[in-house]
Amino acid sequence: MAKKIFIAATGQNIGKTTTSLSILYRAQKKYGRVGFIKPIGPKPVTVRGVDSDKDALLMAQICGKMRDIRLMSPVVLQHDTTRKVVEGEISADTLRQQILHACAEMEKKCDFLVIEGAGHAGVGSVLGLSNARIAKMLNAPVLMVTGGGLGNVVDSVNMNLALFEKEGVEVRAIMANKLIPEKRASSLQFLRRCFADQRFRVMAGFDYHPVLANPTLRRISNLLGLPVHGNKREAKRIINHIHIGAASTQRVVEVLEDSTLLIVTSSRDELLVTMANLYQIPEYHEQIVGLVIPGTCAVSRITQQILERSNIPYMRAHNSTTAELYRIITEDVSKLTAEDTEKIMLVQALAETEIDFDTLDAIF
Repeated sequence: MAKKIFIAATGQNIGKTTTSLSILYRAQKKYGRVGFIKPIGPKPVTVRGVDSDKDALLMAQICGKMRDIRLMSPVVLQHDTTRKVVEGEISADTLRQQILHACAEMEKKCDFLVIEGAGHAGVGSVLGLSNARIAKMLNAPVLMVTGGGLGNVVDSVNMNLALFEKEGVEVRAIMANKLIPEKRASSLQFLRRCFADQRFRVMAGFDYHPVLANPTLRRISNLLGLPVHGNKREAKRIINHIHIGAASTQRVVEVLEDSTLLIVTSSRDELLVTMANLYQIPEYHEQIVGLVIPGTCAVSRITQQILERSNIPYMRAHNSTTAELYRIITEDVSKLTAEDTEKIMLVQALAETEIDFDTLDAIF
């Protein structure tokens, strides 16, 4: 029988999927067969005619488990699934049986199985399949991933813990994630004091690494629905800074930072030409990821030719303003994809030093 661990979280964007990936990576080195399942998939995607959850697809692609994708993502929520369950068109019991069957089949294939929930403990309650209930149904002890603060973490853990306790689920550890490096030791010490009367273990997850939170050029392209022109091989580059090209050309160049995406309106010919030329210089190539060019005004013919010859990656947003694009990009939360090879390699490297897998394995 497979060893199971249910990865829960106190909320969204805590780092649950990154945690799942790091645990899978470490488990592969100890166990002969490892697997992943996301019982309820709220983020549907279709690949090769098969519907699955985005996170399940990510794990299948990284771990080479595409043949098991239907088992790894047994229930995929479409836009009308909730309504159909509430109105009785889809039986909640049918969904439960799909999850139970998929988990049982994955257990036959695995020695170590990571089960990833969807959001906080109560997500899925409208279907009668909250994360807490699924963990109980699959007889899987819980690792709860939290943020890296103190007050909000304690409040969120206790709120989520109540539902797990109601369902009779054992929470064996919480993992504080996105810790401030210089406060890592003190944050863990305070959390252990606050949870001293609890039976679960308080563990450390990843430190906060901006590169993991920052988007790639491909992510921005998908977010804005705009194709990348120029050097498409650079689409996987990670963007560390977003600048608006509103100042003089000289000033914009002076304040460039490492891996900058520059938003430059289509009427700024001199700035567009300068960026295109600088992109071909190694020193500036490291600073310039690419351009987003908004504006209804057409880019001049000669400037367009220079952009194309320079091969600088750029996206053209004819119907958007600089302010709109900056807001959309800066408010976005970057999610890991299989194409983000740099990020995946970093997660795996950090898992070696920042995740105490041996202790975690012993607890579960």
